[in-house]
Formats: sequence, C-alpha cells, structure tokens
Amino acid sequence: MTLEVVLATRNEGKVSELRRMLAACPALAGVVVRSAVDVGLPEVPETGATFAENALLKARAGVAACGLACLADDSGLVVDALGGEPGVTSARYAGSHGDDAANLRLVLERMAGVLTAARASCASSRWSRPTGARRPRRGCSKGC
Repeated sequence: MTLEVVLATRNEGKVSELRRMLAACPALAGVVVRSAVDVGLPEVPETGATFAENALLKARAGVAACGLACLADDSGLVVDALGGEPGVTSARYAGSHGDDAANLRLVLERMAGVLTAARASCASSRWSRPTGARRPRRGCSKGC
C-alpha cells in the first residue's frame, strides 16, 4: 500500500532528509514524500505569532491545495536577551527573506557585549483530510 504525504516546504534539503529517514525504516516503505514544488503548493504567508501557528497555516493550506495529508514546519532562532527575537521573523530578520548572512550579522550586532544563551526552536504540524486531524509538535535545541 502506498501513502502519499506532502512536506509543505520548498527546502529540498528537508525533503531529502525526510525521504532518507523513511527509507531507513522498512515499516514505512510505502510512504511517498512529495514536496510543495512536486504538487504545486502556493507560497503561504507566515502571519502567525508563533512557530506552531505558522506550521499549521502551511499544513492547512497544503491540504486545501492538493487534498493530501501535509506535514509543515516553521523554525528559527530565539534569543532571550533580544526579547525572543528574531523568533518567527528569523528568515527575514534583516529585511530580505532568506539572507542568512545578513540575519546573523544583525543578531550579532544586537548581541554585542551581551553574554547569554540562544536556542533554535521548531514547530511542526500535520493536517489531514477529511477528518481535519492535526498533531502539533514543538522542539527546542538550547545553545550555550
């Protein structure tokens, strides 16, 4: 039996990683992972106030667009000394979406002289149809 699941991302690295993990598990041999590009999902504005809200927005939009179960995530850097910034704006913190070098420079500039910890935070959501079931998950990796 084959089960198609959409990973609602345009990040081919994430898609490849999930495919590798599933391939290593014989019990999941029938799961086929499609990307947002594979099924033509539209870009979804990340308007949520939290990573979990953004993940759910993307998962719901994916199901609505293609009718398949969707997995989605949102993640970023959370720095307590910056009031939780960059947080959900991590990808566009310095202005341009996806300019990692500029985003890092801005974080380091704002952190000058401050000794504190930061953490990478990620939330994922699964949204399926027709039941509308969702399974939000959150994770955090603390720095030093």
